[in-house]
Amino acid sequence: MSRPKSDYTPPTRQGVSPSTVALPSGSWATVLDFLSERIPAVSRADWAQRMSQGEVLDPQGRPVTTDAPYRPQTKLYYWRALPFEHPVPFEETVVFQDDFLVMADKPHFLSVTPKGRYLQETLLVRLKRKLGIDTLVPMHRIDRETAGLVAFTIQPHTRHAYQALFRDKAVRKTYEAIAPWHADLTLPMVRRSRLAESERFMAMHEVEGEPNAETAIELIDRRDHDGRHWGHYRLLPVTGQKHQLRAHLNALGIPILHDQIYPELQPALPPEVAPDFSRPLQLLARTLAFTDPITGEERVFESPRRLSLDIVDTLPT
Repeated sequence: MSRPKSDYTPPTRQGVSPSTVALPSGSWATVLDFLSERIPAVSRADWAQRMSQGEVLDPQGRPVTTDAPYRPQTKLYYWRALPFEHPVPFEETVVFQDDFLVMADKPHFLSVTPKGRYLQETLLVRLKRKLGIDTLVPMHRIDRETAGLVAFTIQPHTRHAYQALFRDKAVRKTYEAIAPWHADLTLPMVRRSRLAESERFMAMHEVEGEPNAETAIELIDRRDHDGRHWGHYRLLPVTGQKHQLRAHLNALGIPILHDQIYPELQPALPPEVAPDFSRPLQLLARTLAFTDPITGEERVFESPRRLSLDIVDTLPT
């Protein structure tokens, strides 16, 4: 009989990387008792079913049975699963790929990474399934509602160098947005402010204090429709605070078209109700540019997607 591997690394399953659970000291009789109590979002019956199907593994990659005794100071692996997800009816595209990077163009409504009610319908899991690269890790993130470019690293040993580009503000990012236009806006302009979480769920707002968010704002084009004024904007964020572009434009009185958080948070849909895919947030991560820390090349990537002021002609009067 071959000896079990002590450095076992579980593979992905259907594009989903394994979750790791550390087993602390405790009085649980079995592993099933522990999982049922500590991760109650999965029922005891579901844990038992997963274990019977070989979906919970010990550190050596061996299936853990439902009657396996609890052994503290070790770990388990399992694969997260959801009973149902609403399919996102839009496709991502791979804009660029080499030995180190994957540059993907994300559609609206698709989360970058698994979270909450999103697992298979996320950009990371879709790309892992499509490309067969288990080591993909995003260099950064954009909102689920935002479309456009997202960069991924492939090689674990180069990951830190690429992710440091965003930490050190060495990536030049360009976004575009469709939002109202006001004649009293002085454009181009630079919006600098301090953003903090508000009491309103999920939202950010400007507060007093040293600025931690900076966005250059330019007007590309404008159009009038039914007595309302609209602009097509170019946004160049220097920093990367949560909801920075959405919060900055909202603070200027020009919230982005179809934003479900700004200026007012719209009621959340129950899980069984599909999102309204006909009203995507009009925000696009248009370009990414940086000096490659591994090859030294100048990298410039552009989303094939476009925003257009034509959308305002379809708005209800």
